Amino acid sequence: MPAPGPNAPLRVPPKCNACQNHRVAWTNPRVDLCYQCLPGGPFASPPCDHCGSRADYFSQGLCSRCHPRSPEHIGSCKGCFAWGVYPRHNWTCWSCRWWQTHYPKGTCAYCARASHVSDRRACRLCLENARLEQVPGRIPDLVGANKHSQQLFFANMVFKRRATPLPDYVRPDGRWSKKNKNQLRYQPGTSFDDHAREQLTLFAMDPDPEVLRQRILLEDSELTRYCAAIVADHARRYGWSVRQRNAVMQTLRMLQTVRPTPTAKVRASDVVALRRYDGTITSTLDVLAEAELLIEDVPTRVERYFNAKFIESGGLPDAMREHLELWLQVMLGGSRQAPRQLPREPETVEIHIQGLAPVVQAWVEAGRQSFAEISKDDILAALATLPTGTSHRHFAENGLKSLFKILKGRRLVFTNPMRGIDLTRVHTNIPMPLDPALIRAELDSPNPAVALAVALVAFHGLTGKQVRELQLTDIVDGRLRLDGRDIPLAAPVRSRLRIWLDHRNRTWPATANPHLLINRRTAPRLVPGGPSFPWRDSRVRPGALREDRILHEIHATGGDVRRICDLFGLSVEGATRYIKTVEHPDLRKKDHPGNRT
Repeated sequence: MPAPGPNAPLRVPPKCNACQNHRVAWTNPRVDLCYQCLPGGPFASPPCDHCGSRADYFSQGLCSRCHPRSPEHIGSCKGCFAWGVYPRHNWTCWSCRWWQTHYPKGTCAYCARASHVSDRRACRLCLENARLEQVPGRIPDLVGANKHSQQLFFANMVFKRRATPLPDYVRPDGRWSKKNKNQLRYQPGTSFDDHAREQLTLFAMDPDPEVLRQRILLEDSELTRYCAAIVADHARRYGWSVRQRNAVMQTLRMLQTVRPTPTAKVRASDVVALRRYDGTITSTLDVLAEAELLIEDVPTRVERYFNAKFIESGGLPDAMREHLELWLQVMLGGSRQAPRQLPREPETVEIHIQGLAPVVQAWVEAGRQSFAEISKDDILAALATLPTGTSHRHFAENGLKSLFKILKGRRLVFTNPMRGIDLTRVHTNIPMPLDPALIRAELDSPNPAVALAVALVAFHGLTGKQVRELQLTDIVDGRLRLDGRDIPLAAPVRSRLRIWLDHRNRTWPATANPHLLINRRTAPRLVPGGPSFPWRDSRVRPGALREDRILHEIHATGGDVRRICDLFGLSVEGATRYIKTVEHPDLRKKDHPGNRT
């Protein structure tokens, strides 16, 4: 085989044109195939010219360990010269990768090497050599340890040592208390004020990410020092990892660097804007809220939808806008004033907004200035434009009924024009069973969270919301206590529960979240998972799976309405939808998939 010249630079060889798996046999003279795909082959690859190994041939007469362009070629770290790093990690060990994200570039004061230096102007290699000779109870002697020579080491094998005691304001064992802030050694001289004058920006210009990354390494302000103790205590109580705690502190430094008024309290919108720079948003908001430095100004999803439908379109009279904003406030927050009302689900409010938007827009175009001008005839005329029996008309009727009920209770309209108007019924579909093979496959899902959620719904008919809000204390001695009911768990559910709890303890051993099902985002907090967890990794949905369970039960009992209502918490009207399937020709008991052998 032709070998490259002694001074010829070795470049990354292309992949074989035939298999696209191995590298080409050699490049000078050019060949486009590997030894396995050469005509007349496959041929045995030759030994490495450097080490003589035949085990893992790469290209150009060298193996994967000796070829300088191979992803398995081992070299020295660019930061600390430690041996054992790979080119796919940019020739940097794990410790130096962390070091480069926390310290700026500079010249080491002890070895005069250009590198990332700490606050003592020392590179990581000089600091590690000083720690080798450190006397207990004394700071590392950087000058004496690096005066004559330096000891190199293998990459990723410098274990974490017990550090010197941290300052009081970052010590995790000194529990921070809002009532006793004297535990902080550093008393911030800056008072954070809601009414602090803010410096307005003339041009909205995003900072350069690289410049911002270098500036946050040098940032040291009242905000970060004030929040250091809170971050340490929050991390201890909620089981944060060291990486997450450092990410929150880095986000606080980034926030203090970009905001124009350092003495003002922090707006939530400013924290959310740091997502473009890979900031840790949710955990930072929790810390600022605990420190009483957060101003909530980020609208929720319902508020954004409300503004898009009514406010941003323009042309809405002031009286109507005020009435709609009052209605939204009562729907989301409830009311203790008569008529009292509990808060509604955000999904329900969105449906009401969807039904109200076209009707209100039509009244505004007709010249109406207030909802007090709306009569019963106006409502009937507006509903007549919507097809009867459709979801659009159903949403509009329910939205108008809710709106005028609140306005009449606040005496903002003279009469309730919706009084006496019967709501039209929406045609419901016929519930259909699922394929039993699909349910069995999801019960045996490799994801333990999916397997447990599917088992809870399939065997006990829980809703998706009930599964999402289950807590660890709701299950005692193999029995589920839910809404005043004591449900003995089925054997398949208990086995999957045991597997999930083992996985949860291994993955998040220090989490304080009381909910049964948690994930990477909710483990460091106390909130339940989102509506899509864990169903986004499953081929079934909790609603369809619950319908299949109810449908199977209604056919097994011959249409016992009382039993269905007690078992699944349905109303008589809701159970009637399933009773109609008993005599359906396609859903008879003998044809139900769950009864097939």
